[in-house]
Amino acid sequence: MTEGGSIRVNQDAPDFTATAVLDKEFKTIKLSDYRGQYVILFFYSLDFTFVCPTEIIAFSDRYEEFKKLNTEILAVSVDSEFSHLAWLETDRKSGGLGNIKYPLISDLKKEICTAYNVLDPETGIALRGLFIIDKDGIIQHATINNLAFGRNVDETLRTLQAIQYVQSHPDAVCPVGWQPGDKTMTPDPVKSKEFFAAVKSS
Repeated sequence: MTEGGSIRVNQDAPDFTATAVLDKEFKTIKLSDYRGQYVILFFYSLDFTFVCPTEIIAFSDRYEEFKKLNTEILAVSVDSEFSHLAWLETDRKSGGLGNIKYPLISDLKKEICTAYNVLDPETGIALRGLFIIDKDGIIQHATINNLAFGRNVDETLRTLQAIQYVQSHPDAVCPVGWQPGDKTMTPDPVKSKEFFAAVKSS
């Protein structure tokens, strides 16, 4: 694994092998097994907390949208797989997760959190790190939130779509707030003026 602190966009995503819970069964997950797919890898603080289930459930509710984009979702915390299972078996009305469509990974030794530089040394738990890894295993996007505020699934999806667009259209870049179907621009001093001219006239 990469030493904590050196993680950055445009580098190989640190590989890992860990135990996860999926469909209420224990499974071994290896990040490199997802080569050929995009991966949303996100970290959360602890099971049975407050903001975390809102994020985990929201990503699960949108899971099919990500699958249509050849993307898998993986969630990681420093809890054990047994804690994950207990949380999954707890009803949502009681703060549980119920059925989740993607794996919850156990990082009990905190090796994955350390490799991705999201481990908070004061609390010993993960900050809200989120990484978009492309089909070649390269990190294309990284954000880290503090513990008290959650992430936005719509923005994660939009960013993923922008990454996939520019990777399939290497002569284009996506401007602010780009959504699928919006105009892109050519990263060229002359050709980019076509985009700026259109924006000013609209």
